[in-house]
Amino acid sequence: MTNEQGTAQGASEARADRCVCHEFMDQIGKCFEVSPAVKQHLMNSRVEFLKAIRAVIDQRIERLSGSTQHGSRITVE
Repeated sequence: MTNEQGTAQGASEARADRCVCHEFMDQIGKCFEVSPAVKQHLMNSRVEFLKAIRAVIDQRIERLSGSTQHGSRITVE
């Protein structure tokens, strides 16, 4: 593998690792100019952030699945 291929592969792996919460954490860091220690803490919280999103989605699915709409009866003459 050439150095160029290694660099391209590393860059694509880095992009694949960047999820929505990673981008969000970057924006928080830019907006509030937080210290490197705070940035590290935010990066470590990514898994918990994703679990919270999953819980919200699961709750919404459960609520939508539980509320089945029934039609009304109409007498046809």
